[in-house]
Amino acid sequence: MIANTVIIATGGAVRLTGSGLGCPTWPLCTADSLVPTSELSWHSAIEFGNRLMTGVLCLIAGAVIVLVWRWRKQRRDLFVLALIVIGGILLQAVVGGITVWTGLNPVIVGIHYVASTVLVAVASAFIAVMPYPPGPRKKVVPESFLMLLHLVSALVGITIIIGVLTTANGPHSGDANVLRNGIDAQLLAHFHAWPGYALAAMALIALLWALFAKLVVWRYLVALVLVIIVQIAVGVYQARFGLPPFAVGVHMVLAAVTASITVFALIRCKKPVSVKEKAIRLLADD
Repeated sequence: MIANTVIIATGGAVRLTGSGLGCPTWPLCTADSLVPTSELSWHSAIEFGNRLMTGVLCLIAGAVIVLVWRWRKQRRDLFVLALIVIGGILLQAVVGGITVWTGLNPVIVGIHYVASTVLVAVASAFIAVMPYPPGPRKKVVPESFLMLLHLVSALVGITIIIGVLTTANGPHSGDANVLRNGIDAQLLAHFHAWPGYALAAMALIALLWALFAKLVVWRYLVALVLVIIVQIAVGVYQARFGLPPFAVGVHMVLAAVTASITVFALIRCKKPVSVKEKAIRLLADD
């Protein structure tokens, strides 16, 4: 989960420093070399460093697959999530190559980022369910509260996607010569802000509900609301001060953190069924 978030940061660094085509081809850095050569600029080192992170992610995901292999039958959920992560990492490497081949096409770049955020969410789900024993789980929150959290998660997704569209028309393309989509970035920034404010309101309502009802997920919602507040502050700052690269990078990383916390909150709405409850269910079935 952390490593997948880190690669979002390194990928953001590639884009925000104009290093997207520092290695002008893929899978090699140049037509004749896997690694940057002395003839290339410092942009190539930044781009190649981001490519190396894919190898690190594959090693981590592969180690996780090895660790959960023994329990693949008892904990099929963990095994499937681990497979999704490593498969997603490999697919992301190919998408990264397509991004280079297409000259940093904004649509492909956007897909690349969204896929990375999804991988962070899947890795978060893996970590969240890992402590649970095998077997069924039951809800520990009211159904209406769970529906509210699903609304929050939907708003997280909508806000991120519109944010990607906004960035696709902003100045940080990854290379000075890349053309944008041609849509008014300021208009898209407003479209991006509206679901963001709705997300903040819904998350705050969920937090207050959890606090007053003493629901187990309140800690995650405190974290979620705090991150969203910081996100809004960073978003307003970057909009008013000409999109400083560092602020944009922080905004990108915090979006992935927001998705991660949301996943944790949703999963913690259920807990494993106790042995006694399992026995009662078995007797009822008989």
